[in-house]
Order: sequence, then structure tokens, then C-alpha cells
Amino acid sequence: MPVWRYAIGNLVLEQRIWLEPGAHTSYVAWRLVTTPAGRDAQLRVRLLVNGRDHHSRTQMDQFQPMIAAPDSALRRVQTPDFTLRLWAVGGVIVDDVNWFENFDLPIEHERGLAHRDHHLCIGEAVLPLRPGVWTGVIASLHDEVSLDFDAALRRFLGREAELLTQAEARVPELRRAPDWMRQLVLAADSFLFARPLPDLPDGESVIAGYPWFGDWGRDTMIALPGLTLVTGRADIARRILLTFARFTDRGMLPNLFPAAGEPLAYNTADAALWYIEAWRAYVEASADIETLAQVFPILQEIIAWHVAGARYGIGMDPNDGLLRAGEPGTQLTWMDAKVGDWVVTPRIGKPVEINALWYNALRSVAEFARQLGQMPTFYDDLADQARQGFHRFVKLDGEGLFDVLDGPDGDDARIRPNQIFAVSLPHSPLDHAAWQAVVRVCGRELLTSYGLRSLAPRHAEFRPYYRGDVRERDGGYHQGPVWAWLLGHYALAEFRIHGHAAEAQGWLEPIRDHLLDAGLGTVSEIFDGAPPHHPRGAPAQAWSVACVLEAWQRLERLKGEHCPLPAAVG
Repeated sequence: MPVWRYAIGNLVLEQRIWLEPGAHTSYVAWRLVTTPAGRDAQLRVRLLVNGRDHHSRTQMDQFQPMIAAPDSALRRVQTPDFTLRLWAVGGVIVDDVNWFENFDLPIEHERGLAHRDHHLCIGEAVLPLRPGVWTGVIASLHDEVSLDFDAALRRFLGREAELLTQAEARVPELRRAPDWMRQLVLAADSFLFARPLPDLPDGESVIAGYPWFGDWGRDTMIALPGLTLVTGRADIARRILLTFARFTDRGMLPNLFPAAGEPLAYNTADAALWYIEAWRAYVEASADIETLAQVFPILQEIIAWHVAGARYGIGMDPNDGLLRAGEPGTQLTWMDAKVGDWVVTPRIGKPVEINALWYNALRSVAEFARQLGQMPTFYDDLADQARQGFHRFVKLDGEGLFDVLDGPDGDDARIRPNQIFAVSLPHSPLDHAAWQAVVRVCGRELLTSYGLRSLAPRHAEFRPYYRGDVRERDGGYHQGPVWAWLLGHYALAEFRIHGHAAEAQGWLEPIRDHLLDAGLGTVSEIFDGAPPHHPRGAPAQAWSVACVLEAWQRLERLKGEHCPLPAAVG
């Protein structure tokens, strides 16, 4: 809940904004903190409305709502799609309907986008101010709402306290968590939302980021452990996993859920592999073998399709047991920027993180089979072959791993952060010496306070700043910007080498300061690759929050155990 304090002469005015949990209702409240000497204070607030999504601008001729005034403190704004109600609590609304044209949007301007919008002013709220008494405006899509600011404030803060209490009761490590980690527990809740299905009315999913992301298969599975398991909400994890089980097709998960009526997009080589890792984390946290048994055929099907061959050239090479992926014109890995027909980082061939995930998935499914009393041999044999083949990624000069093998132009030796997953994932195909080389190179070339750069600065294609128009920004999206979600994986990889959990946790500490930098109390999507690493992209990103939470909790649990994470190679 953001709080502002304004000093106007000897007056101090406090403002708060919050959303009612589980409702389409916003509260904007003010109160005087100081007592005015011998005079009344009054606040006048223009009420600007529009009706569009976050990618559009308001067209004045297309937004002509009917405005009704049932009483002096209520206005009703009615369109064919919604009815918005605005209450001036403790005051009145004075009619003054007119358009505020060419409203300037400076950040849109900076991003090379249309930066003039139009807002319809429906009047002015006139609010008397008294010390310690909340007054303000409530906006809602519901017919009736609570107009009691104090009660609404208590509900909001009470829910936050309940979330923290529940998390601490179910996750012992959180009982000794620092304040900023507790804040991330609260931030995690904002990304979870309902996605009911005909046969699963309590289905759930994850919004990848705010304000412009929807729910993405890859992002959801990467973020799931941190958003749900670390926060003591395994029931939500289960519902998300079962929701996505409905959408598996030919061994793949959808990359994103498009707008209504459009077909699902399955252009991702890693979402299904992250799905298996999410199941591994869920079963480890919940011991829910019964649900695992229900979904195990789907996990087996994912492996089978990857062996036989799935969409977009995704399939196992029988010569080395590694996964190949990619076709011209498609982007399949998390480095998925595309501008028109230009795929910026195609990474066709055998990407290193896809194969680290492949090995991890094979070992995980083999372990599932053992837990269910089934034969794991098929998966263990595939994992053994993949482990042998994975050694091809190791550079002979000791400089970490190749980013892609067997691409159209041969092997790609660019120094990128994708190699970190070969160390950070629970099941690693590498030995200790290779771990050290990977972490050494990533630390030297890519590590910053807030995450790992997507490309080493020494490379000619390195882009130090994420700015400019759409083509310039998307063209540099994975060519230098720092990605916060990789910071947790780096910390886990560090621990795997030296076995000191507290020292590894130290790499996460700069996120504490960032919580006041951009999206208050949450973690940004990316940062500039060059100092001072200004936050960029979405100001609130699910996997940025989740991966820091997950790494902190895993390391907290391992404190006192001065030994590397188990290699878990079967």
C-alpha cells in the first residue's frame, strides 16, 4: 500500500491507495496528519476516467459514456462494457464534464510509443479535511461497496497479516526472514489469479508481470515454486499445475494464453520442461503422491514427445541424447524477442539451458516413477545419455559452457547466463570443476547487483541501455539487460560450489534496496546492463520476485550444512 505525505505550509497531508482484495474496487484516501490553526482545509480532486486496455489510447468519439448523478456524492459512468461508480466519501462531486485532451505520457514517449491520451473529466470531488479522519474517492464496478475507509483499510492490512502468518506457519524458514523478504511474500500474492475452466472451476494461473503481461506458460512454471510453495500455499500450486495439465498438447505447454477466440500458442521449447521442475518442487514440498499419480501419464507423454519429436523441430538427437530445437522465423527459448520477421536471438540448435532442463526433467520423472512404484529405467537411461552428451557444452579453455551447439553456423560461444542452470537446477549433468568454471565466468562477465546480464559486455552486440523505440528496445532485450530472475539461480549455483548458505544469500541482498526504486515493494523485470543499472521493463515481474524468494528459502533451509547442494545425478 503506497503512502504519500505532502507538506503544504504547516499542513501535512497523507494519501493512500489500495485495491479491495478479491473485488473490482479501488480506494483513494486522504487525511490531515497535522491540525490546521484556526482554519478549515479542503481538497479538490479532478475525476478523470477512460475505458481502454493498457496497450491502447482513448478515442474520444468511441468513448461516450452516460453519466448519472443519483446523489451529490455519487456518479455513475455507464458504457456498453461496464458501469463505473465513483463515491466522494465525506464530500460531494461538483459536475464539470469536459475532455482533458493530449494528456502527456512521458514514459510512453521515452519508449517510442504514442504518448498523447485523452481523459474524460466527469467532475471534481470536493473533500473537507480533518485531522486523523479519512476522506476520499472510491471507484468500483460493483453496485454496492463499503464506504467505510477505516474498515476497508483494516481488511486490507488484515489480509496482509494473514498471508504472512500463514506463510510463517507453513514455511519455518520465514519465521526468521528479514523485513524485505516478508515484503516479497506479500508481493508474490499480486501475481496469482483465477482461471476457471469448465471441468476445473477453481483453476488458477500466474500473471507474468504488470502492467502489460498476461499468463505465460514458461513464466508461470518458473515462478510457481517461489510464488506458492515458499509462501505456504501449496494448494494454489496444485491448482495451477492441474490447470495447465488441461492445456498440454503433443508434449508441450502453451507459451501464452492469447485473447479470447484465438488459438493457443505453443512456441516454447522450455515451458514443458519447467512444468516438470514445478511438479518436482511441488511434490518435494507437499508429498502429494496421489495428485502426482493422476498427472504422471501427462509427464510421461511430455518426455515421449520430446524423444520422438514435437513442434518447431524440438526433439532428441539419438546421437548424443541432447534436445535440439528451432526453425527459421520462430523464437522458442526465453530469449524470445522478435521484431516483425526479425528473430533477434534465434538460438537454433541445442541451447544449453534447454538441455540442462532436459536432464533435470529426466531425472525428476525417473524419481517420480520410483515414488509411484514404477520402473524408472527408461528415464534413467535417457538421463545417462544426456549427461554424456552434455559434456560437449564444456569449453576446453575452462571458460564455461557454449550457449548453443550444432547451430546453423556451428557452436555459439557467446557468454550468456543460460549456462547457470546447468549448476543451479536440482539435477546437474556437470562435475564440480565444470560448476566452478560456469560460476566463475558468469560472476566475472555477467553478474551485477540485481541479476545477470543477458550478454557479456565484451561482445560487439552488447547493448548497455534498454531504451529507444520498440525496435531498438526489443532488439536489445536479450543483448545486455540484466534479468533479476537469474539472481536467485546465481546464488544457488554459488552455494553449490562452496556450501556456505549465508554467503550465497548475500548475493540477494541488493534487492532490498530496489524495493523502493520502481514498482514499490516488488521487483522489476530487467535493469540496464551498464551502471547504475536503472530498472527497466515491467516494474513488477512474477519470476523476478519468485526466484529471489525461492533461492532465499532454499538457502535458509541449508544454513549450517556446509556442503554443496547434492549433484542428484541418480
